[in-house]
Amino acid sequence: MAKLTKKRKEALAKVDGSKAYSLQEAADLLKEITYTKFDASVDLAIRLGVDPRKANQMVRGVVSLPHGTGKDMKVLALVTPDKEDEAKEAGADYVGLDEYLQKIKDGWTDVDVIVTMPSVMGKLGPLGRVLGPRGLMPNPKTGTVTMDIGKAVSEVKAGKIDFKVDKTGIVHAPIGKASFSADKIVGNAKELLSTIMKLKPTAAKGVYVKSIYMSSTMSPSISIDAKTYSS
Repeated sequence: MAKLTKKRKEALAKVDGSKAYSLQEAADLLKEITYTKFDASVDLAIRLGVDPRKANQMVRGVVSLPHGTGKDMKVLALVTPDKEDEAKEAGADYVGLDEYLQKIKDGWTDVDVIVTMPSVMGKLGPLGRVLGPRGLMPNPKTGTVTMDIGKAVSEVKAGKIDFKVDKTGIVHAPIGKASFSADKIVGNAKELLSTIMKLKPTAAKGVYVKSIYMSSTMSPSISIDAKTYSS
């Protein structure tokens, strides 16, 4: 078993495992217990009372975090020549089509989000095995398959993220960086939770939000009072 470092022990000692914190308390505490030398990511893990194996209980959506993610998202715009300038002006890091399709086929996936057009999706189908497991396959439901390429790229760059409940019923999502103020972390968390509440499937019975945990890279998890979001 790995030996706990002094800083890890100090961090664990500050977290009361029997307590459910408010969002503000959790954000304040998280900044105290994050000890990485790099700017750690802050994440929420939300366990939902849904059965993701059933199509009518799938929870998936997008949210524009008011304070951004703190991460410079690398965007690939797979577009026809007439849309290239629009994508570049909006800030896409890579713009093109066939040459990038070939690069992906050869194993290149060094991007965070892929934005494309409906007419191009047919060419992406064969690359599903590469893009799917990495969460890179564009989807109309997340706004990454659209004719409004400029808007889609701009939104991703500004802090728009997509999320999806996993097979165990948990949504994992980044809500900022440890360098953010506690208020900004809280603001992003509230926006994500509000969006998830709006997406509650009508087929979901009982408690909807079972638990919420906040953590940063390598920090202990902090339990958040989920009662406000339980139904």
